[in-house]
Amino acid sequence: MKMSEVIQIIKDYCAGNFYGVIDEATTRDKVLFGNTDEECTGVVTTCFASADIIRKAAQLGCNLIIPHEALFWNHGDHQDWLQNNRTYQAKAKLLNDNGITVWRCHDHIHNGVPLLPHQYVDGIFYGFAKEAGWDGNIVHDDAVRASNYSFHGETALQLAQHLVKTFNLNGTRIVGDPETRVQRLRIVGHVDGRADNEILKQFEGDSIDCAITLECTDYTFNEYIRDSAQLNLPKAIIMLGHFNAEEPGMKYMAESWLPQILPEIPVHFVASGDPFRYVHI
Repeated sequence: MKMSEVIQIIKDYCAGNFYGVIDEATTRDKVLFGNTDEECTGVVTTCFASADIIRKAAQLGCNLIIPHEALFWNHGDHQDWLQNNRTYQAKAKLLNDNGITVWRCHDHIHNGVPLLPHQYVDGIFYGFAKEAGWDGNIVHDDAVRASNYSFHGETALQLAQHLVKTFNLNGTRIVGDPETRVQRLRIVGHVDGRADNEILKQFEGDSIDCAITLECTDYTFNEYIRDSAQLNLPKAIIMLGHFNAEEPGMKYMAESWLPQILPEIPVHFVASGDPFRYVHI
């Protein structure tokens, strides 16, 4: 089976409509490197196709890597401005030398993968919930998005420790009160300056105790949570980081549904891993 056929099968399977119809002209789900006319020898899923992931894919005999994020460090994965960049040249050579193609799967997997007949879920955040063991904690009216959870008063610290252990992370950061008793938790995603005020208002209006952020602006939402905790309104942020929060969805892809739709193709999940190292005094 050609890699182009593998890609089309995945697109057809991700038939949810959470974000609306995917426009092929503007979607982030593009072939970022290589030739899809070659026969597919195997698939590796990951969050970020780092140099180590490329080497591992070659060792596994796989020539198609499916990451969730960009390959060359910029939104849209534009490469024209990088032609003289030595890291770009080295990474492109590594891909070429091993005959590896990279196709990004971002919009389709977020838009919805089947869970039950006629029921779709965000494949990334449902994968997060499954890996965390929180699929039973998903708030019912957010079953499609799978980013709102209910708990029974566990502390933010306990939830953070559980995620660090379960996701094999090097650690994480907490803003606010680590002893916050959590009844409602929300993955609020990108608190990066574009919609910080709206996120803050939603967080307050929906009585959320704890947030998991992918990115978080220090001087907006971060400071709101810190002030809340200091004013005896306990709240907390667990700052997992973008890739750490979303990589479990790519594991879910490789271990749950991709083998079902590609039964003749070897499929592997290879973790790009926690990018953060912590310095302790």
